[in-house]
Amino acid sequence: MKQPLLATGINGLVGSKIDELLSDKYSFDSMDISDPESPVDITNESDVMNSFKNSSANFVIHFAAYTDVTGAWNQKDDKSGIAYKINVIGTKNIIKACKQFNKHLVHISTAYVFNGENEGYYTENDPLSPIEWYGQTKADAEMEITNSDINWTILRIDQPFRSDNFSKPDIVRRIASGLKNNNLYPQFSNHFFGPTYIDDFALVIDWVIRTGSTGIYNSSSGEKWTDFDFANLINSTFNFKGAVTEGDLNSYLKTLDRPYQINTAMNVDKLKSEIDFKLKTVEEAIKLVDL
Repeated sequence: MKQPLLATGINGLVGSKIDELLSDKYSFDSMDISDPESPVDITNESDVMNSFKNSSANFVIHFAAYTDVTGAWNQKDDKSGIAYKINVIGTKNIIKACKQFNKHLVHISTAYVFNGENEGYYTENDPLSPIEWYGQTKADAEMEITNSDINWTILRIDQPFRSDNFSKPDIVRRIASGLKNNNLYPQFSNHFFGPTYIDDFALVIDWVIRTGSTGIYNSSSGEKWTDFDFANLINSTFNFKGAVTEGDLNSYLKTLDRPYQINTAMNVDKLKSEIDFKLKTVEEAIKLVDL
């Protein structure tokens, strides 16, 4: 018999792939506002409580989030805005329900809880230091969880991509599309990130459920890539023969009215020391992508 799991945002880029990859072991009870049969608004406490009451799941996987960074910046400091309501109020409702129904919360967070000024890799011990509203709402959500008295696990990811296509293009598909159409915008050589292979991330979530591990885990690839090098990797792996031109983040920042993290690469030594499988390198993962 499959183990039941409650999940928010199961129809999104990350959640839908996790559902697919783990469907042989788990049955997902969806808490998704886009669910055609029984939509659940996580910003509505009664919706959340009803979903929890009707589920025998011991774990709740919280994928749902407002992730449009520019859209969030346009709502800066607005606690009645959709970004804050989904990312913070929604999480608070889930925490409350976890406490009432004794469920373990697995919360999906982001490297954007950091300011991006670190020249190396962010660790789980680095303080939260968001510089824009999306990151602030995700940091607020983390603080609500860590200050609670429920069982919880926080998994931070960065720039997720999956092996197959999805209606919302991930970072690999956006770059590939630009290369194939020969209209790829300049790629920064002084901006750094740590791409997350969603198919591997499914194994991380399975590990958390199997072991009941708690705490904060950086759960990206543990690598540090520039946009320029990442685009060149995609270009060479798929033999696109497209043009990858070098861009400058500092010049781009002069055109923005919002902050922009220079580096979101995360150290995953803690995760690697505890999991019972090996994470793929970014180069290995890219070779498994179906474009």
